Amino acid sequence: MEEEILKLFGNLTERDRDIQCESYEELMKIMQEPVDWTYAVWEQLVQALTYNDGHVRASAAQLLCALAAKSDPEERVLDDFLKIWAVTYDEKIVTARHTLQAIWKIGLAGQVQRDLVVSYLAKRFQTCIDEQHPTLIRYDIIVSFKKLFDATNKPILLEIAQRLIEEEQDVKYKKKYKAAIRSK
Repeated sequence: MEEEILKLFGNLTERDRDIQCESYEELMKIMQEPVDWTYAVWEQLVQALTYNDGHVRASAAQLLCALAAKSDPEERVLDDFLKIWAVTYDEKIVTARHTLQAIWKIGLAGQVQRDLVVSYLAKRFQTCIDEQHPTLIRYDIIVSFKKLFDATNKPILLEIAQRLIEEEQDVKYKKKYKAAIRSK
C-alpha cells in the first residue's frame, strides 16, 4: 500500500481537526474509484467504529461505506454491516447522522447489499419515532433512498420511500419528505 495512503489513514486520529478533515476528504476523493488496498485498512476502520472520538467513529463508518460501494469484492461489508449500522445509533447525533447519511453507499455494491440497506433503512423509518430527533432521522432515510435511486435508477427505491412517507402523520414533515425525493 502506498505510503501516502497510510499517512492519510494515520491522520484520521490526529488531534488537529483540520488534518483529520483534509485527510478524510482526500481519501473520499480517492475512493470514488475502486482501490486495491481496501483490506489493508478494513480492520483498522472496523475497530475505529468504537473509538472514543465521535468524529473518528463517523469517519470510519463513512469510509467503510465508500469502500464497500466500489472496492469490496470479498463482500466483507456483509459481515460488518451491523457494526457500521450500530454507529447510526451513536450517542452523538452528529456521528449517528453522518453514518446514516453515508450508509446508502453500501447498496451500490450489489443486490444483496442493496436489499440489506433498504430493509434496515425502511425498518428504522418505522421505528425511530421514540428516538432523539426522529424527524431528522426520517429525513436522512428518505434522502438516502433518493440518492440510492439516483445512483442505480431502480424505481422500487422511490416506491418504498413513497410508502414510508405515507406513514408520516404530521403533514408538515410529510411535505418535507416528499420534497426530498422530488429534488435532484
